[in-house]
Amino acid sequence: MSKTLIRGAKVLGGEPQDVLIDGETIARVGAGLPAEGAEVVEAGGKVLLPGLVDLHTHLREPGREDSETVLTGTRAAASGGYTAVFAMANTFPVADTAGVVEQVWRLGREHGYCDVRPVGAVTVGLEGRKLAELGAMHESAAGVTVFSDDGKCVHDAVIMRRALEYVKAFDGVVAQHAQEPRLTEGAQMNEGVVSAELGLGGWPAVAEESVIARDVLLAEHVGSRVHICHLSTAGSVEIVRWAKSRGIRVTAEVTPHHLLLTDELVRTYNPVYKVNPPLRTERDVLALREALADGTIDIVATDHAPHPHEDKDCEWAAAAMGMVGLETALSVVQETMVDTGLLDWAGVADRMSFTPARIGRAEGHGRPVSAGEPANLTLVDTAYRGPVDPAGFASRSRNTPYEGRELPGRVTHTWLRGKATLVDGKLT
Repeated sequence: MSKTLIRGAKVLGGEPQDVLIDGETIARVGAGLPAEGAEVVEAGGKVLLPGLVDLHTHLREPGREDSETVLTGTRAAASGGYTAVFAMANTFPVADTAGVVEQVWRLGREHGYCDVRPVGAVTVGLEGRKLAELGAMHESAAGVTVFSDDGKCVHDAVIMRRALEYVKAFDGVVAQHAQEPRLTEGAQMNEGVVSAELGLGGWPAVAEESVIARDVLLAEHVGSRVHICHLSTAGSVEIVRWAKSRGIRVTAEVTPHHLLLTDELVRTYNPVYKVNPPLRTERDVLALREALADGTIDIVATDHAPHPHEDKDCEWAAAAMGMVGLETALSVVQETMVDTGLLDWAGVADRMSFTPARIGRAEGHGRPVSAGEPANLTLVDTAYRGPVDPAGFASRSRNTPYEGRELPGRVTHTWLRGKATLVDGKLT
């Protein structure tokens, strides 16, 4: 069995230590460990984190391999420091049966750059009318625990209640894309001053907040778990905070782009900034950062949404919604949360590894960096700062809002169960 000694790493941002990997497991953690015939990685004060876990990734396969595949998406994940991703169900065909989720799960196992946990659809065909095969997907080889119609909202309260009741039997979770469809018909961006000045259809905050309010009350009534996808408004923060104060079993995520970017960027009419939910105001951004810091928002999830060039390089109204995010997420979190003093690196490990793994029941991930634990790890050069160059992305798509923007931090190494998937910034 191979051995690797990571020398002088700041584990979770603390004092430098050595970490010895033996096979698939962390064997020892401490200062001045002997190499014992191991391959040595000189960490030089870099920060060592548990492998990141993304609860919200679009891998597009099956059906939209022109945007992304399980192979290219997991390579992008490894490049960004991720060892596990949850693949959303809005594929073609939709992942609403045991057969489709098992296909995605097996593709992840074949390629080996990170673990792939399929997310099952809540309703058949994401149509919101009939529950999908939730139990069969859970009992399948994929062991699905997270269900979402992401891309669409489960807007029918009766269907949402039934889904919450069903998943309660195996402690699953329904991840809601909170968007009241009738309030967002024709919407192109956040409803506010900028949308009024540009003459673009507005997407009101209440379209998100009203669904969250309904669903936390349903979760309380049923006694089940609900997770809020890509929370984006200050009002949504207050609703989740209130729900948690009542002991409701609600968790919430924020995307990196909602922590950094605002609707002012839409003035450029560059479709790279078109996303669902839309970029909000500076007030919302600051509220989201504070909520992530104080734990009201539980995790950071990328909502990695790859699109081919022709779907984004067009007029604003015709452009697809979404941004790639796996390869830049940690840098954006460093920029918005660590370098601003809102989170330390232990907090980043909690929001991007420990807690998403717990919510999704990702066994073997989100574990402490200590002896006896699986060697799922990522090493970050936090002193690095440089421009984002999408030409170097492992993702098949290049629709990043950060092209040319200087961001801090660079993942140099990723290990999945002791096997290096990224070495010196290059995929193995």
